[in-house]
Amino acid sequence: MARMARIERTGGPEVIGWVDMDLPPPGPGEVRVRNKAVGLNFIDTYHRSGLYPVPLPGGLGLEAAGVIEALGEGVTGFAAGDRVASFGPIGAYATERNVPAAGLFKLPGGIDFETAAAITLKGLTAEFLIERAAKVQPGWTVLVHAAAGGVGQILVQWLKAIGAEVIGTVGSEAKVEVARNAGADHILLSRSEDVAAQARAITGGVGVAAVFDGVGKATWQVSLAAAQRRGLILSYGNASGPVQGVDLAALNDHGSLFVTRPKLFDYYVTPEEREAGAARLFAMLERGAVRAEIGQRFALEDVAEAHRLLEAGKTIGSTVLLP
Repeated sequence: MARMARIERTGGPEVIGWVDMDLPPPGPGEVRVRNKAVGLNFIDTYHRSGLYPVPLPGGLGLEAAGVIEALGEGVTGFAAGDRVASFGPIGAYATERNVPAAGLFKLPGGIDFETAAAITLKGLTAEFLIERAAKVQPGWTVLVHAAAGGVGQILVQWLKAIGAEVIGTVGSEAKVEVARNAGADHILLSRSEDVAAQARAITGGVGVAAVFDGVGKATWQVSLAAAQRRGLILSYGNASGPVQGVDLAALNDHGSLFVTRPKLFDYYVTPEEREAGAARLFAMLERGAVRAEIGQRFALEDVAEAHRLLEAGKTIGSTVLLP
């Protein structure tokens, strides 16, 4: 019997309910995975709230790690007992489920389930943002908003590992040390400082080569003002709400800026892209260049409280849900 989160309507964390279900045998191309750890990501709150529409009624959650228990017809390359991680489809808030085998990543022996659940989606996000969307080069100075968050810490670690200078913003004094431990060279308080002016001062008035902005509405003007001439803004999230009414002339006014609103799934389309991205992440993990900073652990069925804390900015690093 599988226990799964289910929402009948969109709204606040209170819309998350739970159902018990007898799973059918995995279908062609599917495997059954028993989850050992489940990841919490900001995109889960977008699905729950309706910011990103999803079919209803339906499940929640994209990221999990566990063990394969059964294989459907036609599945090759996997066996019962394999340790795997996934970042989709929606429905990861579950004790077990049937998923397409094509969406799984085999875990190297040195990566445990909690680490995989804490870092797979966030780490692959960092990989595509830094290495394929921004193509960051050694010596660049970059700005990372929410540098103490789950994705933010991984971005900082990865950027430092490839030779960038990192300016990080955090929302409170309590998070300064977190960003510093991740490796940020300069840390600015987003709610009490003129971040753009500070970033420009750090760069001798030039501005930063790239801005990694997962906050959205609240930081959009800061990102514009902090970027150097012909700099790049990667607006990859909406933690404070979506950026709306974008005035293209503003890109001209701030120095012929480039802006992209990328999503992971457009960079992990083909098997070759998926395999290369995951291999890069796992290699960075195994050599210690990036690490999973698990700040909170919740029982899976306490995920509504985890959503509340995440949306209130009261979590640090990654959050793991334990079935």
